[in-house]
Amino acid sequence: MENANIACLLTKNAAKSPNRRAVVMPAGKDAMGRLKTTQLSFAQLDASSTKVAAGFSAMGMSPGTRTVLMVPPGMDFFILTFALFKAGLIPVVVDPGMGVKRMADCLASTRAEALVGIPKAHLFRKLFPRAFAHVRHTVSTRPLPLLRTKTLKELLSSDATGFETLSCEPETTAAILFTTGSTGPAKGVIYTHANFHAQIQAIQNHFDIKEDDRDLPTFPLFALFDPALGMTAFIPEMDPTKPGKADPRPILEAIDQHAITTMFCSPALLDRLGRYGSREGIRLPGLRRVVSAGAPVRPDILQSFVPVIGNPKRIHTPYGATEAVPLMSLTAGEILSETRSFTDQGMGICVGRPLKGVDISIIRITDAPIASMEDAEELPEGEIGEIIAKGPMVTSAYYENPEADRLSKIKDQKGFWHRMGDLAWKDNSGRFWFCGRKSHRVCTEEGELYTLPCEAIFNTHKKIRRSALVGIGPEKSQTPVIIIEPTDKISREEKSELQSELLQLAGAFDHTSGIRHLLFHRDFPVDIRHNAKIHRESLAAWAEKKLTGKTM
Repeated sequence: MENANIACLLTKNAAKSPNRRAVVMPAGKDAMGRLKTTQLSFAQLDASSTKVAAGFSAMGMSPGTRTVLMVPPGMDFFILTFALFKAGLIPVVVDPGMGVKRMADCLASTRAEALVGIPKAHLFRKLFPRAFAHVRHTVSTRPLPLLRTKTLKELLSSDATGFETLSCEPETTAAILFTTGSTGPAKGVIYTHANFHAQIQAIQNHFDIKEDDRDLPTFPLFALFDPALGMTAFIPEMDPTKPGKADPRPILEAIDQHAITTMFCSPALLDRLGRYGSREGIRLPGLRRVVSAGAPVRPDILQSFVPVIGNPKRIHTPYGATEAVPLMSLTAGEILSETRSFTDQGMGICVGRPLKGVDISIIRITDAPIASMEDAEELPEGEIGEIIAKGPMVTSAYYENPEADRLSKIKDQKGFWHRMGDLAWKDNSGRFWFCGRKSHRVCTEEGELYTLPCEAIFNTHKKIRRSALVGIGPEKSQTPVIIIEPTDKISREEKSELQSELLQLAGAFDHTSGIRHLLFHRDFPVDIRHNAKIHRESLAAWAEKKLTGKTM
């Protein structure tokens, strides 16, 4: 049987194109002001990761060892991650933006036995020993004078004679990736090698990825797909934890100078790139595709990037989550020419049709567990319900979290479905229209209100950057409140006039006519990973205090 270990794809690509660049990193500028780089070929990345994997084994790190990986995007990140896969170790990855205490809690829950990280990670271990109570093996990317630990440099000099990538079954655990916890507690998602293979195949087939593609991955975990896909990864000059505040200039410059053909980015980063690029008249005709995900992509953000890329059909907006991605997709071409007008009328954001091999269904909304599909009520076209998904890239469990599994998985005769926790409806052409998170719906005495259909009405006003629907008061009889983030700073008089205009706008639609409370907020709190998902829980607490003086 063929080895299912995901690292084998790197080795295959290295054998096929040994001298082609696998990873390229920025290294300052030359005397002419042009970007300088440092790089690894596919052969170098494959050989280096094999040596490090052999070093891990020599340290006594046996297959199945849960290993905390705390390394930023770059050469070391690629070498270490593929080394972990080759040795059969299980990378445990948490988002550094979630805050140190939450990170510590997540890591403690995995009882990880090894730590591989930058010096700051080892300092973090000293500050939060409980999170690393079971760690027996440590590796640092740089020497640590006061701590006894192996270094990456030492492992790179390991004797790899006779070492072979661990042979894995498809269902062998490959990694534990934590959700951000943007809309609930962070959970460790168990990824198998089969899940990774399915993701890579779906990405390659749906987005028509070629071996000559050059990717600018602005999200670290997606960067890992590049060597497996045979693409060259150009690491951008930016802080990946703050895409919403990234300087667009070096990113656009890198795309142009290095003839980048593919870019993955969050809607927040796409917004910055589009606004700056359009204003400065920047054109990037060589950019074959942009994939923007992590949160719903507003049509105005897509529109701003069209002049830069030239063709709206080259902008893709896939739908998915840490537990299951990619599931559906749609191009900006279809959004801007067809679905945008319906979005502006409060019908949700169209996220497209299921990818090949993916099944999507809509079921009746409930917060209770659903043990079997026989207990789920599937809804007809046009009715809003909860999205459930089934497919080879859909993960089957959380790490040692049976309660989360009970709430998110539904068994059927041929396997299971994953409850996405998102709301949507299906139209008569097989497209799905996203209406927001299930946990964010506002339950009033008159009925339920859904975030995106309501917010879209207010977002059509030219002075509004974005809006957020929240509910305050008792759980089943909430008062809906719309919170507004204006595009620019406004005076008290302008605020009063704008409020009247917005309430008049809301009155023209049945689903927003009952919203009577409107507040202004200078800068919305957003998720830590993509800087795009609005943190409505924080805004709800803020609104409760503003309107009632109480805290939730």
